[in-house]
Amino acid sequence: MPRRPPSARARGLGAELRDLRLGLGKTSRAVAEGLGWSPSTLSRLENGLRGITVEDVAALLVVYQVTGPERDRLLALAREVDRPGWWETGLPGLPNQLTALIGFESQAERITEVGMLLVPGLLQTTEYARAVMVGGDVPAHEIEARVVTRLGRQALLSRADPPELHVIIDESVLRRPVGGPAVMAAQLQHILTAASRPTITVQVLLSALGAHLGTAGSFVLLEFLKAHAIVHLEHLRSSLFVDEPGDVAPFMQARDTLAQQALDPTASADLLASVADEYQGR
Repeated sequence: MPRRPPSARARGLGAELRDLRLGLGKTSRAVAEGLGWSPSTLSRLENGLRGITVEDVAALLVVYQVTGPERDRLLALAREVDRPGWWETGLPGLPNQLTALIGFESQAERITEVGMLLVPGLLQTTEYARAVMVGGDVPAHEIEARVVTRLGRQALLSRADPPELHVIIDESVLRRPVGGPAVMAAQLQHILTAASRPTITVQVLLSALGAHLGTAGSFVLLEFLKAHAIVHLEHLRSSLFVDEPGDVAPFMQARDTLAQQALDPTASADLLASVADEYQGR
């Protein structure tokens, strides 16, 4: 059974504690030995893989000589580490990987969605999301709860401090009539509206490009202010996170290459509007 992914809050707090240690030039072994811990314990704590307690953080802050408001802030973060988000309450049955993804999205500074088959979830309309669920053979009694969850994820785009969202989609996504012409016309108009926000960029990869790095599969790249970037890969019945920096690097390179190959945002908007008009004329 795959391990439960670390929470976004735990990864963020762990990254801050690691930065404090590195800023003082201390090795993880020296800090761990001074506290009577094993080096692996400290490593897992800094990577969000081990439950962080307020006592753990308080002990580390003594070693790092952190006092005053900064100490209070970090201890407050420690108290919040295990507080469930909205996606972890009231919606039973959501897979651990999905709840982890939503948590990471809520903490990310920048999100890149490379979509080769469908409109990424953060930009889906209600009717499009419902059609995806129906076509994906989701049990009828679960569809509405999953649609609500998907739409709930989008609230982060309207926050006072939203993450940057960069969406790169294949032209085939625009032309796949999920839900029928009316649903697709509304969906493409929704993308156009979203793309008008200063924090959202949408680019389209033309089918005429032929093979490119995106044809290897869709992925979500999440980048954080402190913690290492991670990648989410979704499959038919499972999904996984890639979090080792060496494994994440090729996805970051693929993002950059695909952004160069795709239409620029203005040309992409023109294509989206043109295809939306085609659907409206059917």
